[in-house]
Amino acid sequence: MTFSKKPLTIILIAIGAISLPAIGLFSSKTQAQNAPAAAPAAKAALSVSSISPSSGALAIKLSANGSVAAWQEASIGAEVNGLKLNDVRVNVGDVVRKGQVLATFSAETVQADLLQAQATLAEAEASAAAASADAQRAATLKDTGALSAQQIAQFNTAEATAKARVQAAKAMLAAAQVRRNNAQLTAPDNGIISARNATVGSVVGAGAELFRMVRQGRLEWRAEVTSSEIAKIKPGAAVSVTAASGATVNGKVRMVAPTVDPVTRNAFVYVDIPQHADIKAGMYAKGDFNLGTQNALTLPQQALVLRDGFTYAMRIEPSNKITQVKLQTGKRSGDAVEILSGAKAGERFVASGAAFLADGDTVKVVAK
Repeated sequence: MTFSKKPLTIILIAIGAISLPAIGLFSSKTQAQNAPAAAPAAKAALSVSSISPSSGALAIKLSANGSVAAWQEASIGAEVNGLKLNDVRVNVGDVVRKGQVLATFSAETVQADLLQAQATLAEAEASAAAASADAQRAATLKDTGALSAQQIAQFNTAEATAKARVQAAKAMLAAAQVRRNNAQLTAPDNGIISARNATVGSVVGAGAELFRMVRQGRLEWRAEVTSSEIAKIKPGAAVSVTAASGATVNGKVRMVAPTVDPVTRNAFVYVDIPQHADIKAGMYAKGDFNLGTQNALTLPQQALVLRDGFTYAMRIEPSNKITQVKLQTGKRSGDAVEILSGAKAGERFVASGAAFLADGDTVKVVAK
């Protein structure tokens, strides 16, 4: 009985040996089909160039606003009363020289007064000459007793009175000459005519303003700065002034106001600026005071992103993944922005297009 079961056992063992590899192969194939596929490599969201924070001298600037005004204005008016304006020789915008005739008045009346004063002087001089001669003759007769002392004193008094009348006549003549000269209105200084009220044919009174002039054609920018900033500005500091027209000129601080407005707590800084065809008195302008330089770590403006009121930069990790970094910024000079915290020298950041990236994105870094 034992002998008869042995061949059956051998047959079963052989069948198992043959089926095990097939079962294993089928199991491996089934596991391979059911196993999850390998994750594909991350695709770059954007091709970017990189930039690192640079350390160097950063210009310290203070920005302010203000108005362009004339350095000084001169009011030119009539000095004689009741004369008719005959001729007006200049207009608004004309450049004039000191002593140049701007307008003329009708001079008949003052000319007549001048002639009368000359005649009065001549009469007074003749009377003085006669009185002087009488006094000299009386002096020669003093010792003869022909004239009393009282009479001699009268001759001397008459001589002194006549000489005084000569002086009075000379003063009247000088006044008439001044009025005659004032019949021509002249420029008190070199400059540019900024306003004209003179009209030919009008009769003006003494003191009436006929012209207004920007003295020497000089303009200044009157910048308004806070009381906390005024101590930083010194006379002679360089300033870049940009008017509303877009014209830019380089000026220099002439003086800082000695007082601060008690209401606004602001003070004026007066900046001399050169003449420019596109910059006029009365214009609004903004400017930057150059207060020197300091060492700072900077990034260009285009590498920064403003989100939710904060400033960020996109740091490129060694794996080319993006990490959004919050920055604390300071002063600005042109395109350079001072980085106070959040970035270090040597780190790589996205140079431009950072606004299109998010934290965790993968980028392709290309050379500039």
